Amino acid sequence: MSIPREPYPSDVSQDEWALVAPYLTLLPEDASQRTHALREVFNGLRDIVKTGAPWRWMPNDLPPWEIVYQQAQRWLRAGCFEALAEDLRVILRLAAGRPAQPTAAIIDSRTLRSTPESGARGAYDGAKRKKGSKLHLAVDTLGHLLALHVTPANTDDRAEIGRIAKTIQAETGQSVEVAFVDQGYTGDKPAMAAAEHGIALEVIKLSEAKRGFVLLPRRWVVERSFAWATRFRRLVKDYERCAQTLADLHLIAFACIMLKNVAKPAAGS
Repeated sequence: MSIPREPYPSDVSQDEWALVAPYLTLLPEDASQRTHALREVFNGLRDIVKTGAPWRWMPNDLPPWEIVYQQAQRWLRAGCFEALAEDLRVILRLAAGRPAQPTAAIIDSRTLRSTPESGARGAYDGAKRKKGSKLHLAVDTLGHLLALHVTPANTDDRAEIGRIAKTIQAETGQSVEVAFVDQGYTGDKPAMAAAEHGIALEVIKLSEAKRGFVLLPRRWVVERSFAWATRFRRLVKDYERCAQTLADLHLIAFACIMLKNVAKPAAGS
């Protein structure tokens, strides 16, 4: 009989596991080839994303890193986290008295500084004065994930509007009508690219008369979502060899954020 390990702060709670388990169970829990509890494998993945530790530094009382890594790849290939994030977003919107699918989105980008692990993949962002990768993110007006992808840091934000608008509409069933953006998306080309997918861009400009910190209407929501992501230490910089891995870890992190928010009412009821 194995001795239960001491819990880690990153461990999934009972209420969270009840919500997420149906999305992650690709095989029966008692499948003959399974040697580690699925919940512990998910705990291992959460530990890596939250603490920022390298895969090979996973605590010894969690499943071996190879098992966690391989299972994470299976979950990602099967679209488990996309489905989880979509359903959790709908639940949170309904709980807030909003329609299930949003009619507005907020789009922005964030540059993550490169590291020796990401190597030559990084590019220089002149505006942010750093070399790395750029995360393009779209959220609803509550700050919940709609779409994301990663490009080199020197990619023009305006050139990515068509791609992210297409993903937004695919995720929401063509429900989004307007997207709020900053002045980096100004111009006819991004407006036309968004319009091709039925989205009107609304640029929120900072008045030249204002100085210092200003809370911009609508725009602050996506900045808060970026701040949520940076609480996962693996996402503070670009530590990944592949750009898709960086995008996948952001997807997992946002799914965990929404999972925690959905489980809160259940824990308090």
